[in-house]
Amino acid sequence: MVRFENVGLRYGMGAEVLRDVSFELEPGSFHFLTGPSGAGKTSLLRLLFLSLRPTRGFISLFGNDMASLPRSGLPDIRRRIGVVFQDFRLLDHLTTFENVALPLRVRGLSRPAYKKDVIELLEWVDLGDRINALPQTLSGGEQQRAAIARAVVGQPDILLADEPTGNVDPALSTRLLRLFIELNRGGTTILMATHDTGLLDQHDASRFELRDGELTRTP
Repeated sequence: MVRFENVGLRYGMGAEVLRDVSFELEPGSFHFLTGPSGAGKTSLLRLLFLSLRPTRGFISLFGNDMASLPRSGLPDIRRRIGVVFQDFRLLDHLTTFENVALPLRVRGLSRPAYKKDVIELLEWVDLGDRINALPQTLSGGEQQRAAIARAVVGQPDILLADEPTGNVDPALSTRLLRLFIELNRGGTTILMATHDTGLLDQHDASRFELRDGELTRTP
């Protein structure tokens, strides 16, 4: 599903922030991505979501060589990937419900077709009483949970999550991890960047570690 071969990334003329990164993600697998701040975790996730292009190396998603994929093909690839980044990217003019339902609307589903599922998901992430709230009235933790719900609502082929439990308490962190595990059992490949050692101990998933721009894997 995902293949990186000797991928390097630098910003401008600076030193490489990722060096010779090589790995594969199999369909339906679950992986944690760890490493100190500044190690390049967010950059790696952005390469996977195609919001960055590598300086060198080979990237393949769903059997497609990203270097030769025309720009017109990017939206179809991105629609298969759910993302939770630390800046959340909620649309200010849409309610919590409307933000979470957006991926389903883009697919052409009608409100009656998805209303029940979206409400149940919002209740799961403890936003059942904030369905009609606008993003600017939500706390940082609430915005984070709305972003998580939006990322998983369409059951994407791949879920990329960058510190998805960073602004919530331990009990809710565990609940969100359970949501990711259930999504994974349904077939979604998950790569979750986290500093939360408590979460790492709760799920027996393989681990990638980024340190000084270099990636290692622990089975």
